[in-house]
Amino acid sequence: MSTTQIIVDKADGIATITLNRPDKMNAYTRTMGAEIIAAMDDIDADDSVRAVIFTGSGERAFCAGADLTPEGGGQVFASGDEVESLSDERVRDGGGLLTLRLFESKKPLISACNGVAVGVGATMQLAMDIRLASSTARYGFVFARRGIVPEAASSWFLPRLVGIAQALEWCYSGRVFDAEEAHKGGLVRSVHEPDDLLHAAQGLAREIADNTSAVSVAMTRAMMWRMLGADQPMEAHKIDSRAIYSLSRGKDAKEGIASFLEKRKAMYPGKVSEDMPEFYPWWEERPYE
Repeated sequence: MSTTQIIVDKADGIATITLNRPDKMNAYTRTMGAEIIAAMDDIDADDSVRAVIFTGSGERAFCAGADLTPEGGGQVFASGDEVESLSDERVRDGGGLLTLRLFESKKPLISACNGVAVGVGATMQLAMDIRLASSTARYGFVFARRGIVPEAASSWFLPRLVGIAQALEWCYSGRVFDAEEAHKGGLVRSVHEPDDLLHAAQGLAREIADNTSAVSVAMTRAMMWRMLGADQPMEAHKIDSRAIYSLSRGKDAKEGIASFLEKRKAMYPGKVSEDMPEFYPWWEERPYE
């Protein structure tokens, strides 16, 4: 696919999406968001891709937030159009369009945060599954210092990841904090020297790609994220039961058992594009209204 603000690379079962505006510290634009969404559509349809890594171009930034001097001028944070209803599609937050798409991913998403990540540069990572940071990374939920509020559905994601007290402290203050604080607060899994960051992310992706069933991983991702909103464990039990019943009769489960008994590496034949359980997806799409 042709892109202008990201680079998409696929190799050996791993896709890497690099935010690529190094002269602007990879600042986010609607074009960048649209390109990531299109790349995710392509990746989800590609059974050869087993995991996705996100990182930024250059050594300074993962993403320095929304571009405050967008090409062509106009509003920075939202559409400048007058609307009659706040349900108008033009009202929708661009960061939220992106994180909602990442939420729907069928592939595991790994963030390799290589520098500054503020505003949407931080919130886009919340919809990713595993977040790694360079020791040079800096995070900031700076919205209150810009006269707006947290976006990209981060009021849903952030408290679930780090707890309500930590989420509120970071968002109330709007201060920028370092990778060690992000790690201590539960935002990132681990902190790495800059030269080791991408290697560590690739190691995680490789572990997934080489050893697991793509169908199992896709189902697990959907179950874990969507059960965060369940009001009772019975809801999880319903989905667990349907999934175990369905997948236990499938070719990946047969291969998983056979490879274990034969003491050999598993070669899972299942494809996400063809072999998800009949009841998937089990949720109703939510409209913006």
